[in-house]
Amino acid sequence: MSLTFHWFLPTNGDSRHVVGGGHGTPATASGRDRPPTVAYLSQIARAAEDLGFVGALTPTGAWCEDAWLTTAMVSQHTERLKFLVAFRPGSVSPTLAAQMASTFQRQTGGRLLLNVVTGGESHEQRAYGDFLDKDDRYRRTGEFLEIVRELWEGKTVDLKGEHLRVEEAKLARVPDPVPEVYFGGSSAIAGEIAAKHVDVYLTWGEPPEQVAEKIAWVRGLAAKQGRTLRFGIRLHVITRDTSEEAWAEADRLLAGFDSETVRSVQAGLARSESEGQQRMLALHGGGRDGLEIHPNLWAGIGLVRGGAGTALVGSHEEVAERIKEYAALGIEEFVLSGYPHLEEAYWFGEGVLPRLAEEGLWRHPFRGDVASLPQVPFAG
Repeated sequence: MSLTFHWFLPTNGDSRHVVGGGHGTPATASGRDRPPTVAYLSQIARAAEDLGFVGALTPTGAWCEDAWLTTAMVSQHTERLKFLVAFRPGSVSPTLAAQMASTFQRQTGGRLLLNVVTGGESHEQRAYGDFLDKDDRYRRTGEFLEIVRELWEGKTVDLKGEHLRVEEAKLARVPDPVPEVYFGGSSAIAGEIAAKHVDVYLTWGEPPEQVAEKIAWVRGLAAKQGRTLRFGIRLHVITRDTSEEAWAEADRLLAGFDSETVRSVQAGLARSESEGQQRMLALHGGGRDGLEIHPNLWAGIGLVRGGAGTALVGSHEEVAERIKEYAALGIEEFVLSGYPHLEEAYWFGEGVLPRLAEEGLWRHPFRGDVASLPQVPFAG
């Protein structure tokens, strides 16, 4: 078995401090430290590609740059890295989205992955002209994926659904390969949509026992549909030569959270309709104490950032052990990030991945020989 690792493109800006925001809250001022220019994002992407990350996730929302446009530009500065493009079905027609994906595949040599984000914040959705409630947004996502899947198969599609309608929809050229669809959601209806339509179900970094419950739930729903899914997890990482160095870095980041920013972000996230976001908030309760919620799993990021709010913190050996713990539950793909994203990619890529390779759990996707990978972490 070879685990798959993806990195993250901070299209909301990067910093040596945590860049907060997301889920209906604006990016924090630290996002201006390293603006998300094509040049800087391409530097991160090339580093990720060289280190052995398969793809890079880009977020979606009013708080960041557009994922489609940004990754299309960054793709021209990389050779093999794939792009896990987050997008919201309510903001583009299914036929146009299928066509965009097909074009992206041809122009990049098949390097597109799609992260379908239904949207858990009605106030943010309304800003984009989408006035459906949460459950209806998920039902629309199901219709959207049904149309897109059939278009990618070369079919002519006629569908009159509850929320979407197309007549004689057909692509002139289908994508080759067909992009894999990633999707996350903790509500009952989200599980139903995942079971029917997606390839990879993503969860945020909850403690292993909660992740195990979620995997069992979605796996059971998929089995009823006669389908088998893969599972992935979204986490931040702070990995160093020693545990003491890693936790010192976590403490430094925490010290940079001023109380007013924490209060403002938590107030904004408290009104989130996302069940997954509420599960993230419950891990820290808005306080600075007791943030290590499982060995080496730190909930501090979630004090100022929406969405993924936990980090693996520890020595390279400890972080590798936690990855093995999640892998034993059925997690095959890890979507990771860290601040700053350039330096932290090297810490993880040179510190943790070789250890996983030694145990036969990972191999560099673009090289035949992983033994020659450097094992001295980037001294950033």
